[in-house]
Amino acid sequence: MLYPSFPAFSSSSNKGLKLRFRPYDLQLKHVFTLANSSRTTTPVMLTELECDGVIGYGEASMPPYLGESHQTATAFLSKLDLSQFKDPFKMEEILAYVDELAPGNAAAKASVDIALHDLVGKLVKQPWYKLWGLNPDKTPNTSFTIGIDKPEVVRQKVKEAAHFKILKVKLGAGNDKEMIETIRSVSDVPLCVDVNQGWTDKKEALEMIHWLKEKGIVFVEQPMPKTAIDDMAWLTQHSPLPTIADEALQRFPDVLKAHQVYSGINVKLMKCTGMREAYKMISLAKSLGMKVMIGCMTETSCAVSAAAQIAPLTNWADLDGNLLISNDVYDGIKIIDGKVTLNDRPGIGIRPR
Repeated sequence: MLYPSFPAFSSSSNKGLKLRFRPYDLQLKHVFTLANSSRTTTPVMLTELECDGVIGYGEASMPPYLGESHQTATAFLSKLDLSQFKDPFKMEEILAYVDELAPGNAAAKASVDIALHDLVGKLVKQPWYKLWGLNPDKTPNTSFTIGIDKPEVVRQKVKEAAHFKILKVKLGAGNDKEMIETIRSVSDVPLCVDVNQGWTDKKEALEMIHWLKEKGIVFVEQPMPKTAIDDMAWLTQHSPLPTIADEALQRFPDVLKAHQVYSGINVKLMKCTGMREAYKMISLAKSLGMKVMIGCMTETSCAVSAAAQIAPLTNWADLDGNLLISNDVYDGIKIIDGKVTLNDRPGIGIRPR
């Protein structure tokens, strides 16, 4: 077993599905700085869902700005009675029950969704990308995130990421041009930028996007506050680069709201309650002609590998969360020559280290 003391908590009996969960803290290799916050750890909840001796693994990653914690996840997961479900293949029914039990708790719900997908995939002995009929050769390259930092640290991070084909640069803290120029002093790889709602003036934002296009930027993620809908729609209409919704996008109904306000969406399992809803969101966005990115938080290889199962459907991937931590407890999908590379393991493609 991975954890001699697992589970720290249990929310069901020995009959039907059995859920176990355990709090864990991810240790980041570098201080992770966004436009308005910094941190060195991320709390996660590791889950197991067992049926007939087969175990599926899941995870809730809970960066503080999303409002979930070990305490809230423990409270939510403790309320679940999954022992009432004898058949794990009734996934819609099971996950509807989980979603309707209480509002919010998206990451905690995702931890159950991921574990259920892993369990069902193992029961049928197939990875999820195959069950969805997807071609593993069509996964995109993943970006590698460069957080806001001093120039010498930024240069070092870029050198460490030399084998990646695209870098994701955090902006919005007032030193945007310095960040880009610093990276361009040591690398000419394509860049995408994530502003994390850091720009407030649409005309200044447009000027900045024109400058970024000259510097080889591919797209701009969440440039303005999610509440500035009209300004954001104007910016998208005039922008020479695609704009991608992140903070403005949580769950399925938000896809329609983002249409014609953004060029595309960034789907994250921790915000949308897991693989089931992510697949639906991506299918809808593609039907509307929107670009699609599959993203992540700082996560173990569990949640990253779960998200990677959907990657063949997307234009871009930002699946580096497990590469930013020093204490991963799973072995999963790999990044080979910058590309998200799936394996043939059943379920979500992981095993405990």
